[in-house]
This record gives sequence, structure tokens and C-alpha cells, in this order.
Amino acid sequence: MVDVVKVKSGSKFEDSQNYSRIVAVGDLIFVSNTAGIDYATRQISPDAGEQCTKALQNIERALASVGATMADIVKVVKHIPNREDKDKVGEAFARAFQGIDPTSTTLCTPLASDIYKVELEVIAYRGAGKAGQQRLRITV
Repeated sequence: MVDVVKVKSGSKFEDSQNYSRIVAVGDLIFVSNTAGIDYATRQISPDAGEQCTKALQNIERALASVGATMADIVKVVKHIPNREDKDKVGEAFARAFQGIDPTSTTLCTPLASDIYKVELEVIAYRGAGKAGQQRLRITV
């Protein structure tokens, strides 16, 4: 039988909208859209790059609660409402994922509030970061 673990991180929306920050089904871990807000102080930077960095810190902390790390992330979806912010978000993303190289999709989509410049959703597989990896380059 597979264990299912559901984790809440302190976002007021998790309780009001009845969802979890993380749902881990065995070693497969799904992380809900995560904004770059400090859940303790409710502060958020107006800068998209800083928001991305904070969102990644929030995700890292949530993953740790189920014994996973950023190196276990295999897929990221970046939601940004303004194309002008894609480079700042991309730079923060690149710093965090150097050597990890998950799959990545960037979508320009409206978010729940105008204060959010980026939200990230990820899928991780516990132990992927320690597994043997083969890196291939293809020509398309």
C-alpha cells in the first residue's frame, strides 16, 4: 500500500480553498502553485526575480517536510503574468537549478492577484537527486 502525505505550509488559501502545498504519493511529490510571499510576515517583493527566489525557498522548505530536496525536482511550471518579467524569473530559476536541470515550462497567464509576479508549481521524485543520471544531447 502506498502512503499519501498532505502538507500545508501556512498560506491562508490552503485552508480557505481546501488544498495542500504538497501531496506526496509514495516518492512522487506534487507541489501546488507557490508564490514568493513570506508566509510569516505576509511580505512580498515587487521584483519578479526576488519573488521567484522566495517561491523557490518556500518550495524547498515544503519539500524538506517530506524528506525531499530541490535536487529531486523533475518538472517545473513557471506562471508569469508579464512577459517582461521572464528574464528576471529565468535568472533566479537558473541559479537555483544549476546542475539539476528539470523539465521546465513557462506560461504567461494571469495570477490570482496583481501583486504576484510569478508562481511556481513542481513535481519531484524523492531520491531523484541522488540517483544515477545520464545526460544526453539531441539534435532536433
